[in-house]
Order: sequence, then C-alpha cells, then structure tokens
Amino acid sequence: MTNIVVLVKQVPDTYSERKLAEADHTLDRESADAVLDEINEKAVEAALKIKEAGEGEVTVISVGPDRATDAIRKALSMGADKAVHVSDESLHGSDLIATAKVLAAAIGKVEGYDLVITGNEASDGRGGAVPAVLAELLGLPQLTHVRVLEVDGTTVKADRETDDGITHLEASLPALVSVGEKINEPRYPSFKGIMAAKKKPVETLTIADLGVDGGEVGLGNAWSSVVEASPKPPRTAGQRVEDEGDGGSKVAEYLVGQKLI
Repeated sequence: MTNIVVLVKQVPDTYSERKLAEADHTLDRESADAVLDEINEKAVEAALKIKEAGEGEVTVISVGPDRATDAIRKALSMGADKAVHVSDESLHGSDLIATAKVLAAAIGKVEGYDLVITGNEASDGRGGAVPAVLAELLGLPQLTHVRVLEVDGTTVKADRETDDGITHLEASLPALVSVGEKINEPRYPSFKGIMAAKKKPVETLTIADLGVDGGEVGLGNAWSSVVEASPKPPRTAGQRVEDEGDGGSKVAEYLVGQKLI
C-alpha cells in the first residue's frame, strides 16, 4: 500500500491578464480567473496511476487563500481521496523558502506517507526550487524533472529527461518526486467524480495548527521583495520600408542601426 501526498496550487489562468497589486507588488490573484495549475493536474494523475496499479491513498495539500478550495476540489474530483488546505492571512507574500517550510509542516501531518509528488514549477512563480527545498527540509531523496514514474515495492523508479539524454533514477521510499510536462495527460473529472468530491474530507489548517512561527512567513519576512514594477510598454507599429529597387539596402541599414548586423 502506497500513501501518496500531492502538492497542488491554485494559480491565475494563463489566458487571463495577470498583474501585480499596486499596494505591495505581490501577485494580484483577484484580478484573474483562478485554476488548478496544469502541472499539478499531471502530478495528481501520476499519483492516481500509482494508486490504481496497487493499493494506496492520495492526499492533496494546498497552501492558499479560501478560494483555493476550488483547485482542491478539482484534484478530488479527478480521484484523490482527501485534502489538507493551509489557509492563513499571515501567509500573504511568503517567499519560496517560507512556503516550503509550511508545506513540510503540512506533509508531516499526513501519517505514514510514502511518496510526495509535486510539479517542477508553478506557472505563476516559476521559481522551480520548492521541490528541492522541500526534500531537504523533510530529509527525503529527491527525483526531479521526471517523465516516467513507477513504484516497485519500497522503491521508486523514475526517468529524468535532460538535453544530454535520459537518466534512470531509483530511491527507497519515502521519497519526493517532481514531474515535468511530458509525464502524462491528466484525466478529465467525470460527473460521478465531481459529485463524489463534494463529500470527500478537506481539513483546513492555520500556521498555528502546524506549529509554524508567524515570524518566518509573510511578505515582511521574505528574503526578497519587488520594490518597483511597471507595465510592459505598448507595442509600436514598427517601421515600414518602401521598396523602390533599394529595399534590401534600406533593410540592411535598419539592421545595422539596431546593431543586429
């Protein structure tokens, strides 16, 4: 029996206009449609495939505001069994390290977990370091950038794809795995799954429940912050070149002026 924890995150839809809040330059999450991050759907799918290949339980964990419940329910409707939602206003503006500390504490609440599955990076932050930081905090072996995943008894096996080829990885459970875009195609929730998700348990916790010090989280305790932001300038119409037999020369002159040739 393999008990799997999957980390999921609600992010602004990439098809929506995303912007920073004027007050503190953090991501303005209310200005865009919110969805379960696509890479997290793939992480949930990877966990469900392992569960279906044997016996096990899939717990999803999310850190986010109240509206993150929608992303959690999406994961539950796909087939996850239960969820933990860490929701606390003091977490607003937390950096990557603080977020990893909170996630590590939440994972510690899941009794007897064998495998933690995450996405390589979230589409809103793109830091790509949470899996490694989390593995360090939990003292787990990490198998990252995985495109093929298998659990064989007490061993997890994975293939990592790089520019140099495929690397075959193995580790003893418990372990942490981060998956890449090529790992799978996630399933669509069925109507039955959507209805069942409404009855699945979701435990809501604060940082106090996790024993996390409030002085370690939040924007005021972040190791980095955005001090200034401005919108991308509008795209100009460009320069039109009329070809009167010397079009090639005019284009070349323009490219030289732009220091492109």
